[in-house]
Amino acid sequence: MDFLSQTYNALRGPAGAPQIPSETIRKLSDRLSQETLLSDRRAAVLSLKGLSKDCKAEVGEISLFGLLDVLEKDSDIDADITKAVLETLTSLCDVNDENDGLPTGKALGMKHTDVVLSTAQTCNKLFQLIGDTAFYTRFGALSLLQILLQNRKIVVQGYFIKSPVGFSHVVALLEDKREIIRNEGLTMLQVLISQNAEIQKILAFEGVFEKLLNIITAEGGLEGGIIVQNCLNSIDGLLRFNVSNLSYFRETSLWTQLTSLFMFPSNLPPDDPAPAEFALQFWEAQKKVNMGILVGILGLLVGNKGKSSEQSILLRCLLELALASNAPTAIKNQALRLLPVSLVLSKAVLTPYQPVPDTNGEEWDRLEPTTAVNALINNVVEGEYAGIIDGQDGGKQDALQFRALSLSVFQNYCKEEELRLEILQTLVPSQGPKNFKKNMAALNLLSALTTFPTSPLSTQVSNRIHLSTLLFSIFFNRSHTAPSLAQHIIPSLVTQQNPSTPGSYFIPADGGHPNQNQVDESDNDERQQTLLQTLTEHLTLSFLSRSRAVEQGDSREEREWDRVIVGYLILLSQWLYDSPASVREFLDNGGLSVVGVDVLVQGLCSFLLAVCYEYDRDPGEITRQTVHSIIHRLTPDILSARMNSVRDDDRFKSVSPDSAVLSYIGSQSGVVSPKTHISQNLDAEIWFDWNFVEFWKLNSYSMQRAITMDPATFAAQPLENEALTPSLVDDNPEQAAVVSSLREIIQRQATELEQLRGVIQQEKPVASESSVANSSLQDTVQQQKRELEILRSEIEQKTRKFDEEKRAIIDQLVLVQEEFNNLQTSKAEADKEQEDLLVFLEELSTKRKRDKERMRNAGLAVSEDEAEADD
Repeated sequence: MDFLSQTYNALRGPAGAPQIPSETIRKLSDRLSQETLLSDRRAAVLSLKGLSKDCKAEVGEISLFGLLDVLEKDSDIDADITKAVLETLTSLCDVNDENDGLPTGKALGMKHTDVVLSTAQTCNKLFQLIGDTAFYTRFGALSLLQILLQNRKIVVQGYFIKSPVGFSHVVALLEDKREIIRNEGLTMLQVLISQNAEIQKILAFEGVFEKLLNIITAEGGLEGGIIVQNCLNSIDGLLRFNVSNLSYFRETSLWTQLTSLFMFPSNLPPDDPAPAEFALQFWEAQKKVNMGILVGILGLLVGNKGKSSEQSILLRCLLELALASNAPTAIKNQALRLLPVSLVLSKAVLTPYQPVPDTNGEEWDRLEPTTAVNALINNVVEGEYAGIIDGQDGGKQDALQFRALSLSVFQNYCKEEELRLEILQTLVPSQGPKNFKKNMAALNLLSALTTFPTSPLSTQVSNRIHLSTLLFSIFFNRSHTAPSLAQHIIPSLVTQQNPSTPGSYFIPADGGHPNQNQVDESDNDERQQTLLQTLTEHLTLSFLSRSRAVEQGDSREEREWDRVIVGYLILLSQWLYDSPASVREFLDNGGLSVVGVDVLVQGLCSFLLAVCYEYDRDPGEITRQTVHSIIHRLTPDILSARMNSVRDDDRFKSVSPDSAVLSYIGSQSGVVSPKTHISQNLDAEIWFDWNFVEFWKLNSYSMQRAITMDPATFAAQPLENEALTPSLVDDNPEQAAVVSSLREIIQRQATELEQLRGVIQQEKPVASESSVANSSLQDTVQQQKRELEILRSEIEQKTRKFDEEKRAIIDQLVLVQEEFNNLQTSKAEADKEQEDLLVFLEELSTKRKRDKERMRNAGLAVSEDEAEADD
């Protein structure tokens, strides 16, 4: 009753006259400093608390300093007044107050925050109060600190570092038995450590890691809820961008508690398989979130150098999670991204699992142990779980991203040429079956490359072919050995030497599936096609299948055939580049009979034609002159424009080192950025990988220049008395003009020098005869001698100037030579013969007729228009 009476009298004013809010607030504010009784000050604070909701600006302007004085003086005496003043200050500083509908509400909150933080006194008091055992005092101080951190984080962090009790009290919050206090402490901790390495280091040595891990264990590990998520976020915030904390975390063996959260033993021997409880788990929504944060923390530890034994356990945990578990695909993708570039996979042995079909992922089969490299190859070629579940339609975002990331990890592993050749060697048949090295993953890759799809073409099949071509093209990256080695791959022999190979490798144009047990000797030559011949034939057949899809008006299948064609062109472009022998085999098998409609296909076909022209150096029926005739007929300008269009295409520009997966709306012009398909329910596809994007950017310009060269090579003659190497052969018209101009200057100056020398030789005998004939002519002779000296001086000056210009010209010629050698490392040999374009077209037409006949024998349809054109 006393409280109500005092409040009523304070608000009523003299004789019951009504008061405006500012007068009431001013009277209450005076009570904060003038009243000697604690109960009176408490009553004034409670009244101001009620008014702060509706009169935030007036309370802040008039009473804020008085409230801060009450907090400083009375908080240690009375818990009720402490609770009231903390709640009032929180209301004044809150920028998100729902009751404050004024547009200046945020500005008021920030203004009051600046007043509160004008000195370190209030913050130090709050850091002291969060150590109080009283619930409302501790909770109120936590709430106000969170508001202040939200508004002025850097200022509060600066006061916190200098606080004598701040660190110990914050760590103590994590041990509070009252969950609401502990949870609020976790929330404040995440903001407090944000972007402040010094606070992170001090808290780490105060034992905050141990407290956070204890909370996670008490909440049930990764099965826990939002509290576990907050703890993991705090650990991530303490470790990320803080090398000191990372080293401390590893040295104290706290990382073993993280692996135990995965259910992965920290002392698992390298030869033992991962436990089933790690590989096969149940995944709820919150567990996926928690696991994503934990995988990110594990990636930080993998990137930080430590003991080899610890590093191997952490790496194996990531590998097993990504390649041999039933984790969600998004988690696997995250684990693949975090694998280091220099990871050695050849010794890593995994035991993958595969879901039993039609069990909805509830039953799993344990497969045979395999290396991580083979697991990556199988993931790229067949997809996750061989397409049984999770993206079996081949178009889901995460599933396709998983295959693209597996491709990227495989490329990082194959940076060394020896590793690539070792895998490629397993596909080369030896003299006898006993000597053939069996590699089922490589054979699965070969099967995808050599099995031509049937129409209608599904997205799953087109992805299998396209990704297989991208993977196989990695073998030719900056390698002069791989193209010649791959030329010896004969799919039919590989099939015969490995009867257990899934599927048989056959070419549809050959007439159907051959029987492995009964080989027809008459057809033996046809069946023993090399891989390059098979790919060349598949490329031609893909164009025919695409034309049928166009006739049927199926735009989706047309697009899928375009992706298959792009895959073949990507592989062939990198295979044939700088490999004359491969170019010869490609040309001899009718490789130039391909054309394209899609802008990407046209650009890639033009690039492939340029590669064939540039490296057509081995003797054969189709010579460099023949290819030049085709280029001249199509015109170099059109071919260059088509190559330039590839660089401008969204499907090419959108590829980055981090992501090759794109989304599209449903048309070829509807490609969207890789960052947008996360929020849109769009289909996903892959056109290029970063390996080919780099290859294209490095070589497309040189190929555009190559098609402008004359097929007949010529060598620049070295200058006389100069040791210029005969390799200065400039097929570039600009460089040839520069060299010719420099030679003309040298020749002109050499002629002038010879003329001056002749003048000297003529003047010498004239002067001698005059001196002997008549002594009276001595003065004339002397005059002539002086003139000769002057002439010699001029000649010497011109000679020195000539020598300087000559040296400058030679230096410039050497620079030209070095520039040319950098652009073109080898020159084309002289062509031995030239053939007319009509002869080549006739031969090509004959081969096409033969191919059409084989297609008819194989039961494939050939349109009447095509047949009439052949006739």
